[in-house]
Amino acid sequence: MNKTKILSIPRVNVATLIQFLALWGIATGATLLLSHSQIITGPIVNATLFLTVILLGTESAIMVGLVPSLIALSAGLLPPVLAPIVPFIMMGNTILILVFSYLRKGNFWAGIISASILKFLFLHYTIAVVINLLLKKEVASKVALMMSWPQLLTALVGGILAYLFLKSVKKI
Repeated sequence: MNKTKILSIPRVNVATLIQFLALWGIATGATLLLSHSQIITGPIVNATLFLTVILLGTESAIMVGLVPSLIALSAGLLPPVLAPIVPFIMMGNTILILVFSYLRKGNFWAGIISASILKFLFLHYTIAVVINLLLKKEVASKVALMMSWPQLLTALVGGILAYLFLKSVKKI
């Protein structure tokens, strides 16, 4: 008796795959093309994370949220001395996604605001500890500033951008 196993590739929803690749491309493209302007890149990446939660789900959003920091580091857009903070930025994005995903069902704005505040608090306090241990004081203060109020501002603006987009395509 011949025992043959047949491998099959599960069907992929092409529309979902295209949406995922587009959102991933926006997060990656913003990071690559606008990396020197946190005030522009941050809202675009955060809006992309919020949109991915709404359109494709939490798991897809987490996958998209891991990419920008890795791209910035691997493309040389972040100085190598900042490599130790990349996992914390990725965790901050994951916190944003998980909190928003959980709270948005009750109230979209409560989800945006709470997720933004928690991401900011996480990054602000963990990065402060990490950079003070690893970096020279003058570099540490610049990185600490990047990980403070701009993180809150860019997340909130990203939430507004996501809302405006979703409203325009009648998803909200």
